[in-house]
Amino acid sequence: MIHQYRLDGHNIVLDTCSGSVHVVDDVAYDVIALYETCGKDEIVRTVSAKYPGRPEATPSEVAACVDEVAALKEAGKLFAPDTFAPMAGELKARTSGVVKALCLHVAHTCNLNCSYCFASQGRYHGERAVMSLETGKQALDFLVAHSGTRRNLEVDFFGGEPLMNFQMVKDLVAYARSIEGETGKHFRFTLTTNGLLIDDDVIDFCNRECHNVVLSLDGRKEIHDRLRVDYQGRGSWERIVPKFQKLVAARGGKNYYMRGTFTHANPDFLKDIEVMLDLGFTELSMEPVVCAPGDPAELTQEDLPIVMRQYEDLARLMLRRRREGRPFTFYHYMIDLTGGPCIYKRISGCGSGTEYMAVTPWGDLYPCHQFVGEDRFLLGNLKDGVTNLPVQAEFAACNVYAREECRTCWARLYCSGGCAANAWHATGSVRGVYKTGCELFKKRMECAIMLEALKATEAPAEGNA
Repeated sequence: MIHQYRLDGHNIVLDTCSGSVHVVDDVAYDVIALYETCGKDEIVRTVSAKYPGRPEATPSEVAACVDEVAALKEAGKLFAPDTFAPMAGELKARTSGVVKALCLHVAHTCNLNCSYCFASQGRYHGERAVMSLETGKQALDFLVAHSGTRRNLEVDFFGGEPLMNFQMVKDLVAYARSIEGETGKHFRFTLTTNGLLIDDDVIDFCNRECHNVVLSLDGRKEIHDRLRVDYQGRGSWERIVPKFQKLVAARGGKNYYMRGTFTHANPDFLKDIEVMLDLGFTELSMEPVVCAPGDPAELTQEDLPIVMRQYEDLARLMLRRRREGRPFTFYHYMIDLTGGPCIYKRISGCGSGTEYMAVTPWGDLYPCHQFVGEDRFLLGNLKDGVTNLPVQAEFAACNVYAREECRTCWARLYCSGGCAANAWHATGSVRGVYKTGCELFKKRMECAIMLEALKATEAPAEGNA
């Protein structure tokens, strides 16, 4: 299966199953489009007639191009067959019962009152609470006990606002470091924060102990302050931006990213990206809002063409700045065309409910943070382990080939079937398809593939400056 598209004057051909990407001229683009349905003579007549007078479109040149396409097919770089479908279930079954990451909800409370918050301002449809150190230790012990032979284990400090329980976070990290030697494990921590409580102690801790830090900023002050307000209705932009700048400057190149949300209020989110760049941030993400249908923040059908243009304009901005020596990273455009994730990840997805779980302040287990508080998806607890085996089996059965719509989609080995939570919210099934999310994802992938393919074609030859 191939996917062909034109973007910013470039003709891109993706071979879905081999992962090969080809940047081609008009003649090759048309030859590839006709190759599977037309004979060589017909292709030569059709393409040479379409481009009269062009030296690369003479019958002999087109015939040579057809032969080159045939060679690429023989080499498995065009029209490669899908050999992955039969192994989808088997690959996921191999890791059944092996947990590699936990999202610790150390605070079901927040000092902001963001109107679009999927977590009901950090309460997750329940009572406000913070996680005790005892529960945190049980969570890490659970992770170690269920991690099999994995050495590197991931722990996300999440909320609500995790810095509202900062002393526990520090104490828990100290406990984790104390058991690494005896368990043969290594913990990598991520902390997500709205920034209000950042101080020098937080900065020192994050830069010493956190593999990654996620900083919530929606870009423009007027956009950010419209929705990310405190309980007095005051915006938070001016209070957090200097703290974010200080933290990032002190990280010395360690991982971080600015995590923004765009809504119906700012489908033109590139303006927010540009503001973050002007503030000195270079590791960026802007995510489409996740909210209930009918919510004022919900993206409308009228917003979608605007969003699609923003993704294209963002790619152009990234390309221009890269050529100027001022590159920046956009989270959703991070792909590797030479290697990328292993085929297991491409088929199986994020591993929610099987390899990855969320832990509430009380020690309850859920498939991921977006399911917390939904009784139907309660998997069990730290004391008893996973007891809701039917729901876990439902997530274990999730893979890109479990969704009929995905089987014939060119982007399936990049999205891996998409987000189970978004699918459930949109369709009532974790194996459903969130169609709006699909369209946005495919546009992002087209832009990302173009950027990476051009990087390869623009790279200087070995030995040249």
